[in-house]
Amino acid sequence: MPYQWNQTSNTDQELRLWPHNSLPPRWAIRVVFSLFIFGLLPLMAVLGSAVLWGLLPFLLVTVLGLWLAIQANYRSRSVFEIFTLTGTQARLVHHNPRTGQQEWVCNRYWARPEMHKHGGPVPNYVTLTGDGREVEIGAFLSEEERIALYGDLTQKLREPVAQ
Repeated sequence: MPYQWNQTSNTDQELRLWPHNSLPPRWAIRVVFSLFIFGLLPLMAVLGSAVLWGLLPFLLVTVLGLWLAIQANYRSRSVFEIFTLTGTQARLVHHNPRTGQQEWVCNRYWARPEMHKHGGPVPNYVTLTGDGREVEIGAFLSEEERIALYGDLTQKLREPVAQ
């Protein structure tokens, strides 16, 4: 599950959320290299002729395009969120490489999670409401993960604060 609760002190808890990463960087290099090798196999038939030089740029453009697409995907997936619960405060920090850092702070007593089954940008859209604002949390998670996140948030916000 791409989120994890951490106990930072007796009363403070921290939730870290990140998008799922199905292709680690080490495997991305292997995929690009495999594409290059398997792309060279058909070119062996035209080795030594002028046709090779006509087809080779297309293979190189394909390999470069795949590499650039994977790198763009990694940059867009570098988004993450940190939700911190202290004795009196709920705080959500959303880190996005494009828009920078966005922060939401609210009194823990007034913070409450809401699930929008329909009508959100994704099914089972989870938001936090408090201090007159409503902010999204975990929009990059899968539908099942958002349902589990909503249950966890509901439970953690209802727990009494240990002194």
